[in-house]
Amino acid sequence: MTDQDGRVEVVYKAATGAKVYRAGVRNLTPTDDPLLDFTAGESTPDSRTRNNGVGPIPDNAIHIWTDGGCVPNPGPAGIGVVIIDGAEQREISEYLGQGTNNIAELTAIVRGLESVPDRKRLVVVYSDSQYAIGLLTQNWKPKANIELVVQLRSMLKQFPEVRFVKVAAHTGIALNERVDQLASAAISRGR
Repeated sequence: MTDQDGRVEVVYKAATGAKVYRAGVRNLTPTDDPLLDFTAGESTPDSRTRNNGVGPIPDNAIHIWTDGGCVPNPGPAGIGVVIIDGAEQREISEYLGQGTNNIAELTAIVRGLESVPDRKRLVVVYSDSQYAIGLLTQNWKPKANIELVVQLRSMLKQFPEVRFVKVAAHTGIALNERVDQLASAAISRGR
């Protein structure tokens, strides 16, 4: 099925957080491979068992999509968060005042984690910020935003397991686009 621009979403690897490409139909060739129909970032039958080598994602996992930004950078900042807990979905759109993109990205993760009442369950955080994911998963040493990074690292210790999934920005991944819209709306409201 094509979108309004006559493009289709293509995922080369059926895995959680896989990069989504938008290809023109004229550039695609049909194959005899079985069709996998899923939304990028959601579990597929294949990713439930592989999940990029970190084990299956249980059905009761809490999914948190985050984004933050400011216009210009630095400038008025906002965040967008979507928390999915089973059939329940909550959204956060918050104006932060003056800040940077990095502060907004980290604050979005803080707000998402603060919204999790049951901290005994697996939480999967989706972000398009390599900066935030690197600071929180690879123990990068922060050169700025040190208090915020310390706060987040301390908060992560309250959860038995938090997984981070890097998603590509502005590639049509529905929930990543939604959190971007929520962050932009917060900035517009706050100005």
